[in-house]
Formats: sequence, structure tokens, C-alpha cells
Amino acid sequence: MTVRYRIDRLFDGRQMLADRVLTVGGGKVVAVDQQCQHADVHLPGIVAPGLMDLQVNGGGGVLLNDCPDSAAMARLFQAHTALGTTSMLPTVITDSLAVMTAAADAVAEARRHNPHGIIGIHFEGPHIAAAKKGAHCGDQIRPLSEAEWQLYLRDDLGVKLVTLAPETVSCAEIQTLTAMGVRVFLGHSNASADQAQQALKAGAVGFTHLFNAMSAFGSREPGMVGAALLDDSSVAGLIADGQHLDYRSARVALRCKGADNIALVTDAMPLVGSDQQRFTLVDREVHRQGDRLLAHSGELAGSLLDMGAAVRNAVLHLGVSLEQALRMASAVPARALGLEALYGHLRPGAVANLVWLSPQLRVQGTWVAGRRQTVETSAH
Repeated sequence: MTVRYRIDRLFDGRQMLADRVLTVGGGKVVAVDQQCQHADVHLPGIVAPGLMDLQVNGGGGVLLNDCPDSAAMARLFQAHTALGTTSMLPTVITDSLAVMTAAADAVAEARRHNPHGIIGIHFEGPHIAAAKKGAHCGDQIRPLSEAEWQLYLRDDLGVKLVTLAPETVSCAEIQTLTAMGVRVFLGHSNASADQAQQALKAGAVGFTHLFNAMSAFGSREPGMVGAALLDDSSVAGLIADGQHLDYRSARVALRCKGADNIALVTDAMPLVGSDQQRFTLVDREVHRQGDRLLAHSGELAGSLLDMGAAVRNAVLHLGVSLEQALRMASAVPARALGLEALYGHLRPGAVANLVWLSPQLRVQGTWVAGRRQTVETSAH
């Protein structure tokens, strides 16, 4: 079925256009034109490319590590689509091979029904540095084994993103992962700037939650943060919740890398889209304290952020335009995954993943491959 939406303000991925008609059919964008009198549905406010999240640990009361099955995956996805996300990488953090495999199986099953919503999987660990493990389980940190190589070779998972520490995974292994089609991000690492730069040369394309759980910038050793800020081609994920980093630090990153190399991410946990106040993260209890999620030992353990709020925070606190913030939440992550032909814009041929925002940037609805998903409730 073809539907023509009359839109007051349409962001097509490049510019904001006034009074346009967006024609959607067969799950794709068919046309954008100005023949407003022939529209089927009027959407006041703003319509933009759907938001893409590279790091979703949980939502709707579900933690992927604890519930790696298709029913939990559906709940997780529904919770986030209500808050602006239309495509995501469900993320399994450092855990056993059995949990990693079960999560991969759940993603493969979800993709059979929802390939444009569940676009792949993010393995955040287990090949990370104990010194920068954060809330990850230290007992499960390990080097690459044949079993993980076989898991990363699977061809039914969509995009495979692996976060690793370059001091624990060699440049030769990074090159092999890249040749296999894996997108390698650097993170949870105490690597030197030299080690990070060598990993980039070997094929790494990004950094997981910049500033967090990585070697800091210093006057004599720039660390992984310095390597990330200096590199002009890699993408850095940024948790813009005001808790994981000071907004001034985020603005420094934007000055160094530019908005086209910063991807907004959530690092969301089960309490997003849920009334729960606490949950168990692998081997520890995590509880809500205001706008933060804290483990019993005091460290941050994921976030309460959703992608709609990330866009609002970027506009309010990071000094970027709405257009830049929307690109940071759609086109930039799509490019980081090599999916820029299909996502992050609303030109003819793009997948019709859409987010509808009020003038106050509150999520009014989302579409995945042309299908209306949900409407945000009063929770936001």
C-alpha cells in the first residue's frame, strides 16, 4: 500500500524542508514532493529519518544478557520504538559463550520478521581490558578463541559490531575481523594512543561510549580518548545524558571530530520504558538513583537514556542545530555500520524508517519499513 503523508517540516537527512509530501510504499521512500493537496495523512510537526541506536543493552524491563530470546527481543524493541528508535543493535555485554550464542540466535530470529528494526548485534566484550571493565563481569573477560571466531562468522545476524580493547586483540586479529565483515569499535580499554592508532590502521572504525571506560587524555600520553579525538574518519559513540560525561566534554569532542563523526547512543538498560527501579547486571545489582544507574560498588552501569531524549539533549546542551542532532542519531550511526545507502535519509529508495516529533521534539510516533509502530505515552 502506498501512503502520502503531508508534513509541515520534513528533515530529509540533509536539510529541513517546509510543506512536503512524503510518499511511502513497499517499505521504502517513493518520493518527496510539494503536491500537498493530494496527501492522505497530515503529520504536523517534524518528520525525520528514524533514529538508530548502536548500543541497546535493554529496555521495557528486559536485559538482553538475562533474556536472550525472541519474546524478550520484541519487548525491548517495542520499548525503544515508543521513544524514537526505529533501528538498533541489541547489545550483549561481556558474558559466557552460551549467553553470547543465545543472544545471537535471538537476533537472527528477530531479523526474520523485523530486519529493518533489528539490524544486527553488538558484542560489547568479552575481549576487553580488566582495568577498564566498568560494570562488566571480570570473570568472563577473555581473549578471542575459536568459538568466538565461529560466532562472528555467522551470516544470519545482520551487522556485527564488536567492541574490543586493542591491547588484548592484536592488529592481525582486527584485520581478520574486518575482512570477515565485522565492524570493530574500540572501548573498555587502557590502551595507549599509539595502540589505538594502530588498531584504527588495522581496520577499527569507531569508539564505544567516548570518554567512558577508556584511557584518558593526558599531557604526556593522549590515551584512547586522544586517539579518538585526533582521528578524522572514525565515529565515536556519545552518551549524551549528562551523567556519563560533562556536556562540556562532549562539546570538546564535537569541536575536534565534528558532528558528522559523533553518533548519539543510549547504552540503555532495562529500566528505559519501564517502571522498574532495579535489576541485576550479570553479577551485580543495579539501582536507579535519580537520573543515574549505579551498581552496588558505585560505578555507572548503563543509562536511562532513550534516543529521543538524546536528540533533545544534543540540541539543548551540545550547541548543535536540530539538523545536526538528527544526523548524529541517524545518518552518522548508519555510516558507521556501512548502511548509509538505506538509512539516515528520506530520499527515494531509502527504507521508510521514520520518527515524528512535536515542535518541542517529543516523539509522536515511529514507522519501521513504512509500518506505524507506536505513540509515545505521557512518560516523556
